[in-house]
Amino acid sequence: MEKSSIRRAIVLLSGGLDSATVLACAIREGFECRTLAFRYGQRHTVELEAASHLSKELGAVEHRVMDIDLSALGGSSLTGQGEVPKGRSETEIGGGIPSTYVPARNTVFLALGLAWAEVVEATHLYIGVNAVDYSGYPDCRPEFIQAFERMANFATKMGTEGPGVHVVAPLQKLSKSEIIRLGMSMGVDYSLTRSCYDPDPRGAPCLGCDSCQLRLAGFHEAGHEDPLLPLFGLTTP
Repeated sequence: MEKSSIRRAIVLLSGGLDSATVLACAIREGFECRTLAFRYGQRHTVELEAASHLSKELGAVEHRVMDIDLSALGGSSLTGQGEVPKGRSETEIGGGIPSTYVPARNTVFLALGLAWAEVVEATHLYIGVNAVDYSGYPDCRPEFIQAFERMANFATKMGTEGPGVHVVAPLQKLSKSEIIRLGMSMGVDYSLTRSCYDPDPRGAPCLGCDSCQLRLAGFHEAGHEDPLLPLFGLTTP
């Protein structure tokens, strides 16, 4: 196959449910995918192990983990400043920017993904933001994704002299249950994914943080049990 005929994509792969589904979407669309995860000073590395397994299982051609210490800047309970909130109601989860927001994280991640895309001549950059996070995280909004794509095409050689770059967020308008149904239709094994903000030393989910609650509600609405729970002897609360 000629090099020019290969459609390449960079997929930001956190190891969670959403990013795993996005990788499956990109592969289904016929892209040769490279996955990128970040050791950014988060409270645990369980998600990084998951990302590595998912990348291989779903068929990416390469997986990398980059080290960037966002914990040095502080400002988030995910990087050790304060406790991860738990047991919040649906109204609380949907209102305001939570302490788990990591300042400018998606901007930083997309920028590094964009740099790798230029190196390997990947025209598409996939990210797993979705509608559930709009109200909480400003860097999950459609306006942000559109603005970053515009900036990327102004700021890169690929954008100014080449084919351009597309930032793709296929889950943007989907609920968590819709994402789960989509992933299951593509054969995503969600037992390999890790979503918890504060897992125990075994890697078991806490079931109380916002991410765990959104995940549990998503599986319930989709009519399925989360396949991760039996692995740790857990049942749906």
